[in-house]
Amino acid sequence: MHSLQHSILGITNSNKCLLGGFVYDNTLFNRLGTSVRSQHTNEFRRGVHLSRIYGQGFSGGFMEREKIDLIAQSSLDINEVKDLDILLERVLTNARRFFNADAGSIYLKQEDKLMFSYTQNDTLQKRLGPDKKLVYNTFFIPINNQSIAGYVAKNREVVNIPDVYKLGGSEPYSFDPNFDTISNYRTLSMLTVPMTNQRGDVLGVMQIINAQDDQGNVIAFNRSDESLIKHFGASAALAVERAQMTRDIIMRMISMAELRDPKETGAHVNRVAAYSVEIYEAWARKKGIPAEEVKRQKDILRMAAMLHDVGKVAISDMILKKPGKLLSNEFEVIKSHSYLGARLFKNARSDFDEMAAEVALTHHDKWNGTGYPGHIDPISEEPLPGFEGPDGRPLPKKGEEIPLFGRIVAAADVYDALSSIRCYKEIWEEERVLEELRNCSGTHFDPEIIDAFFSCLDVIKSIATRYPDEPD
Repeated sequence: MHSLQHSILGITNSNKCLLGGFVYDNTLFNRLGTSVRSQHTNEFRRGVHLSRIYGQGFSGGFMEREKIDLIAQSSLDINEVKDLDILLERVLTNARRFFNADAGSIYLKQEDKLMFSYTQNDTLQKRLGPDKKLVYNTFFIPINNQSIAGYVAKNREVVNIPDVYKLGGSEPYSFDPNFDTISNYRTLSMLTVPMTNQRGDVLGVMQIINAQDDQGNVIAFNRSDESLIKHFGASAALAVERAQMTRDIIMRMISMAELRDPKETGAHVNRVAAYSVEIYEAWARKKGIPAEEVKRQKDILRMAAMLHDVGKVAISDMILKKPGKLLSNEFEVIKSHSYLGARLFKNARSDFDEMAAEVALTHHDKWNGTGYPGHIDPISEEPLPGFEGPDGRPLPKKGEEIPLFGRIVAAADVYDALSSIRCYKEIWEEERVLEELRNCSGTHFDPEIIDAFFSCLDVIKSIATRYPDEPD
């Protein structure tokens, strides 16, 4: 077990570790893999269904071992994820897999409120058809006893409701049917759990909706499910806490750049990063990239894309904040932020370091070879061997010489820049922005990336509403 897992899971001795309240041999982790996960998932679902039919619990024997194995695998799975947004997706996917639940949501705590942060719904997803994603907006609810999620966060209790439309009336909370009405959905069973860290602090709330039997009929969650989701919620909270710390570190780096360049805000980089992930997923689906590879790359890309312009910390704010057109020598200085940003990740120790350097270096290269900085060594600032032009400068990169993730972030960055106010320009109308992207397909941008962008445009628009710019 590597050092990250040591720090996240906590070692009890050289051969055992603590996870979600259970202690068991490290050898368990070594033997669990994708195929085992699938096997345990299916067996666990069957066991849950049988226990509901015959009224049997999970204590002892085969089902207890399978339950622990499944918790172990899923907890390891989420602890591999570093980015917060990708983590929420993985946590909810795994939680719903436990209980064969149709839908679910995650709320994260922000000060004294809960922010609706992520959701999944298989029934609504099927209505959209293939290659489409659910579009949702974030909102806040108070942490009090009026809502189910608010009650769970306030009282740190698991709430298991067989039918939210048949509450007894003695409960302090109530169910809001507004979403069901708008979406033509029917929420019945609901299991809601607080996500608390080792100090007992509530980091958020996870809510899974409409447990299903093997025929797809909605059934109530079993009482024994409450213990299981409580343990998983604790593991999820540890992963969320770690991912939030990672996000905070990245945001501090961006804040340094923001001191020089006021457009390099947290909202801007979060939008660019989230756009980039959606574009990559759309591109990967069309290319038939294996799901496991997509899952791994999404996590790294989400963080790397946030740091695309981190090299601007080395650029004078007199240039970055200049309201008018830059002089040619000033533009040359601006261009250096690409390789200066990549230089921050020299001596790469991880896939993240490598991708962050790649994105910072290449997101201003253009498909037709008119971008910058081209084939340059970011450390020496000299052309790479064999790529020196007649003027002694690096030859430009073009086409697929530009790495995939640099091409993706290029489109995401330009879309957001044109859609936002800048010291040198006003906001463009949406149709003008989209027309510019179409016109630049094959010149500035990889045509396949632009096709992927337009295929997920509805999701990209919803992302923009989740990360609004701060008012002046």
